[in-house]
Amino acid sequence: MGHSWRQGLKPLGAGIGLRREFHERLPRTTRVLDWVEFVSENFLTLGGRAQRALDACAERWPVIPHGVGLDIGGPEPLNEDYMTRLTALVARVDSPFFSDHLCYARLGGVYLHDLLPLPFSEEAVEHVVPRVREVMARVERPFLLENITYYARMPGNTLSEAAFLRAVVEEADCGLLLDVNNVYVNARNHGYDSRAFLDALPLERVVQVHLAGHTELSDMLIDSHGDTVRDEVWALYQYLLERTGPVSTLIEWDQDIPSLEAVLDEADQARAMLGALGER
Repeated sequence: MGHSWRQGLKPLGAGIGLRREFHERLPRTTRVLDWVEFVSENFLTLGGRAQRALDACAERWPVIPHGVGLDIGGPEPLNEDYMTRLTALVARVDSPFFSDHLCYARLGGVYLHDLLPLPFSEEAVEHVVPRVREVMARVERPFLLENITYYARMPGNTLSEAAFLRAVVEEADCGLLLDVNNVYVNARNHGYDSRAFLDALPLERVVQVHLAGHTELSDMLIDSHGDTVRDEVWALYQYLLERTGPVSTLIEWDQDIPSLEAVLDEADQARAMLGALGER
């Protein structure tokens, strides 16, 4: 399998997200950490305590913007003010790449504060691909799209989710941020095989991985980002690594946030698994 798309983007190791609860302590931690991801929208307007925390992190580690508001699949033109600010932010922190979600996030100019699935269809591919190319042309850095969780199938599906993801990233020539927990949650909720799903993706385009916890209800799993990574997700991550080799890996923890140490412990586990690849 070729890795041409990833050339020049060396794996960063294991990282965690910069969350408000960690603004004071994360920049000063003595624990091993390889990189930091931050939510782009929290820094599109510069200044204040958050900005100081990000700047302090950027002095120690690579910092990578991960957005929730690009609205790559939405019906309206890309938000010009948003794009201008995002371009400046990516340049300011000199990130090797940046990412957002393959979804839509606003209707009628109103942000929905949710990541909503697109129909898995050729028409949706044709809509998204030129928008991805526009984003990459504007920001002039490698761009990754993330697979989201979804709890209902959109009307108009003509492709499998894996075929849809593949078509978008290959035709737009962008990278893939593969959220392994999302794959596991969707596979359980929609009754498909998570490993077969991974095998159907263009894994040579996976530049980054997200790992997170989920919540188990009686009839479904919820992508809550509020717990440790489950053993089944670690196992799926191992399956992926055996096919991709080392890949930049981030622990996401966004609700019921524990101590910084607990999140760093999860990153340590990911780092150990990445390190074990080189020992075989």
